[in-house]
Amino acid sequence: MTDVKDGLLLGEDLADAKSFPGSKGMNLPASKSMDSGILPDYSYRMDYPEMGECVIINNKNFHKDTGLSSRSGTDVDAASVREVFMKLGYKTKLSNDLSCRDIIKVLKNEGWKNMLQLKCRLIYFLTFGSLKFFSEEDHSKRSSFVCVLLSHGEEGLIYGTDGPLELKAVTSLFRGDKCRSLAGKPKLFFIQACRGTELDSGVEADSGPDEMMCQKIPVEADFLYAYSTAPGYYSWRNAAEGSWFIQSLCRVLKEHARKLELMQILTRVNRRVSEYESYSNRLDFNAKKQIPCIVSMLTKEFYFRC
Repeated sequence: MTDVKDGLLLGEDLADAKSFPGSKGMNLPASKSMDSGILPDYSYRMDYPEMGECVIINNKNFHKDTGLSSRSGTDVDAASVREVFMKLGYKTKLSNDLSCRDIIKVLKNEGWKNMLQLKCRLIYFLTFGSLKFFSEEDHSKRSSFVCVLLSHGEEGLIYGTDGPLELKAVTSLFRGDKCRSLAGKPKLFFIQACRGTELDSGVEADSGPDEMMCQKIPVEADFLYAYSTAPGYYSWRNAAEGSWFIQSLCRVLKEHARKLELMQILTRVNRRVSEYESYSNRLDFNAKKQIPCIVSMLTKEFYFRC
């Protein structure tokens, strides 16, 4: 006899939620798990005509009323990131000291390279009534997208020069339903910023070429967020040499980007960062540790080489 519960057959898919909008407390409708038809190609295509864009937002100086200090050493990070990703074949765009509004503007309008293009687009807008932003531009010839954010931060927030901005407001511009030409392609975000005010004192320890065939994918798929530190913790930066995370990332990319898969690379970055220890005249800031945090929604392996 078939086991039945609440009118749904055993084996049907349900959501782990109390309700959904308009459900009045009812469970989500049963859905059917189907073979997506995705071919067994386990790595992202990287043989498009272009590797893609690498947008670097480097915030060093902040408005006085924010109470945020200048981020000495961040220019070293920005230069290192720019050099590494240019060598990997990315078209890099570096922007310094952006307000919250300008961060969003840069990510939307990054395709406007000069005033002539801007004027042409404004004329087009006035004539036809539509205006395409960077996240809406045609990325069909690009393999991926990279964004590097260097700033102060808190959990879920990145700071513009004038105050906090939700990270989700930045990353959501590139969701599959909003940036269709990047759907199914890797979108990598590297975030050098604090995520809280906790301090880690440490502890002694013993020693394929074919396109995706499915017609529907999750809008949040194919993102990777590489945070410089774990949720709730400070992120360390040397005033002369740059941040532990970004400098480790750049070194490992220089050594292994052409050989290792991205998660292997980031695991080695974690190892490097974990070996650092803070040095400060402030006793409560001295001899502290840090560990990056990798959040992956990638659906395939990522290799920088074609």
